Amino acid sequence: MPAGGVMAGAGSGAPRRAMGLAAGLGLRMRPLTETRPKPLVTLAGRTLLDHALDRLAEAGVTDAVVNTHYLGHMIAVHLDGRNAPRTIVSPEDELLDTGGGITRALPHLGDGPFFAVNADISWRDGATPALARLAFSWRDDGMDALLLVHETAAATGYAAAGDFFMSEAGSLSRRGAAPAAPYVFTGIQMLHPRLFSDIPPGPFSLNLLFDRAIASGRLYGLAHDGEWFHVGTLEALAEAEARLARLAAGTAGTADGAGPA
Repeated sequence: MPAGGVMAGAGSGAPRRAMGLAAGLGLRMRPLTETRPKPLVTLAGRTLLDHALDRLAEAGVTDAVVNTHYLGHMIAVHLDGRNAPRTIVSPEDELLDTGGGITRALPHLGDGPFFAVNADISWRDGATPALARLAFSWRDDGMDALLLVHETAAATGYAAAGDFFMSEAGSLSRRGAAPAAPYVFTGIQMLHPRLFSDIPPGPFSLNLLFDRAIASGRLYGLAHDGEWFHVGTLEALAEAEARLARLAAGTAGTADGAGPA
């Protein structure tokens, strides 16, 4: 097995549908988010949400659902003229969290695996786009969720202790009581609708479903081979901007063909 996680060459076709998770309050990014929702904060001259949707379109996604809550009307107006991918706005009067938001959107996401991407992160691809690597690595007979993970120590804008350990075969386990874990979840993933079976409507975190998949041996990870930026605070946003500026100026190394998300 490759060091990056799951077996190479095992995947099926890339998903054509995706979920953009854009309903957060953005409290840690005030005062920027006092007048705009966090997904419309800009990084390198483009909104975080557009960065994510651009990458989804490049990966072949034709239809994306974007959930909204705080200042959601601004996101709806922003997306109104977008054609690639076509977007459906899923407004939430009550915050449903990541799991509840996707559950509500499932009727629009089809019967097969789909991408889901957080709107408070950004990434630079390695030699092969991360979303293509996820699709290529997907094994429908053995996975309910495939998470793109990144080396904790190498993440930009991230200062916590990491989330997961990953086996040679790519299966994930929680950090648990360990002081640190080598991998952090990037907020970029492929999920199958069966992961959401027997879940009642209402707010809940995807972590509930990740734990269920761990228990059944069906949660896997793929190590990102590019750069990843956690853009959840003003400080992290400034750090990401500075890093991208250095890369654009050629003063910091990166993988061939990479670019801002």
